[in-house]
Amino acid sequence: MTTFDKREEGFEKKFAHDEELRFKASARRNKLLGLWAAEKLGMTGPAAEAYAKEVVVSDFEEPGDEDVFRKVRKDFDAKGVAQSDQQIHAMMIELMEQAIAQIKAGT
Repeated sequence: MTTFDKREEGFEKKFAHDEELRFKASARRNKLLGLWAAEKLGMTGPAAEAYAKEVVVSDFEEPGDEDVFRKVRKDFDAKGVAQSDQQIHAMMIELMEQAIAQIKAGT
């Protein structure tokens, strides 16, 4: 194997690792978002956990975060929870930072 091949293989491994971390962070953020939303919706315990799982699963509908946002927005609207689109998006950003920190910390 040439030096170029080794370098290319190293980049491919790093890319795969980064993508895996991005997926884990996104899934963790979605769970945290689901727990936050569940609290706003008045859910606790097993109901809150089940709702958080629904939020995680909603991310598989299409690429990006809009499917997750739409689920939470729709559920808030259905229950009359007063949260603006900007507040939900801000929480998504905050929780992504938190999820990344948790993954880096190994928790």
